[in-house]
Amino acid sequence: MNDTPGWASPGSAPSDGQEPGTSGPAEPADRPDPAQPAGRPDADPQNPGAKWSQVQPPPAQWSAPTGPQHPGQAPPPPPPGPGWGNQPPAPVRGYAGPGGRPGWGTGWGGPPPAAKPGVIPLRPLGVGEILDGAVSTMRTHWRTVLGFSLAVAVVTEIVVVLLRGLVLDETAGTEALDDPNATVSELTRAMGNSLLDSGVLLLISLIGTIMATALLTAVTSRAVLGKSVTMGEAWRDARPQVAKLFGLIFLLLLLTFGVALAGTVPGILVAVAGADAAGAALAVLGGLGSSLVALWLMVRYSLASPALMLEKQSILKSMSRSAKLVRGAWWRVFGIQLLGAFIANIIAAIVVVPFTFLAAALSGGGVSGFLTSSSDYGWTFLVISGIGAVIGSMITFPISAGVTVLLYIDQRIRREALDLDLARAAGVQDYGTSGATPGS
Repeated sequence: MNDTPGWASPGSAPSDGQEPGTSGPAEPADRPDPAQPAGRPDADPQNPGAKWSQVQPPPAQWSAPTGPQHPGQAPPPPPPGPGWGNQPPAPVRGYAGPGGRPGWGTGWGGPPPAAKPGVIPLRPLGVGEILDGAVSTMRTHWRTVLGFSLAVAVVTEIVVVLLRGLVLDETAGTEALDDPNATVSELTRAMGNSLLDSGVLLLISLIGTIMATALLTAVTSRAVLGKSVTMGEAWRDARPQVAKLFGLIFLLLLLTFGVALAGTVPGILVAVAGADAAGAALAVLGGLGSSLVALWLMVRYSLASPALMLEKQSILKSMSRSAKLVRGAWWRVFGIQLLGAFIANIIAAIVVVPFTFLAAALSGGGVSGFLTSSSDYGWTFLVISGIGAVIGSMITFPISAGVTVLLYIDQRIRREALDLDLARAAGVQDYGTSGATPGS
């Protein structure tokens, strides 16, 4: 091998002009004279070697030939990738190369696609794959998914309609918000009434979402394996955990709303003592701060419901599992769930808004009264808008539930190599052989 840079790659065959078996490197016949500068434009045209530079390669191949070379034989093609030699490819989790060794096998085109027996590939998921998996589950198993969603939506909406018609009066006590001459105490009282009404409705919606997530967990977990499930099978699987599910819902709501309410207590006490302005300001600031803490807790324990249903654990252990899976990925879990909820509610609004305007048109106040919030709607408005809300919930529940369950599965794939167990359960052959790196 010649020491000239670029002359031949390490391990290559002898250069052209050297007989095999001779000792020492052979000089090319047309090597330039050391006394003459190489590569000059005025070099001798009869001596083409005089135009060579000392740093350019001769007409020899870049890799070792596989057999004896003959005069006039074309050199073999260069290797398909950069580098001097055959470098071993990086191993890919779940795939084995020739002889059972981890790797890509042959070729330089990258790792083969991950196994996908169901709605998601068995590897760490991206945002788009989680959203697509939730929609694919609803589309593939629509009978079971929409059946559970309809049942939960009807129950929750009946409760909402009864509360709004019999207990909650959205216009009572809130007139001060539209009165420019209202005092601070009147504004504080009106804001409290409005927040109470909205909080109760949000609480019922949250309970319905958690119930739908738990009931649809079995459907989504089967869809990941490419298996179908009926409503009866899903209910039999979920029924032993229903009592624990209600306990989990109660504990989560008590924790989050208790924290949110605790932040407003100092301001309320100050207002009761007589400092209305200072108490109102302190209550608002404390409420905002405690609401952020409550939001952090809700995301931290957002995966407790699928953990409870799939792992058959206790309430506290399910919450601990959720906290462990979310640790270090809080913003990712929060962002994906927020994006899923936003998309689901945009789709649901396309259905809900027309029903709301129809309900307003058939009620006493009309559409103009609905837009100005100056009318107190009766049962006609509540029932018609409730029907639209049920249809909208049939869309939002499956998407939100699917995103939560797939996030739980994705976090377990990343932390615990759950994809190996899923592949075995789905009957995928030659997945996760020895030498593969699980749980990337």
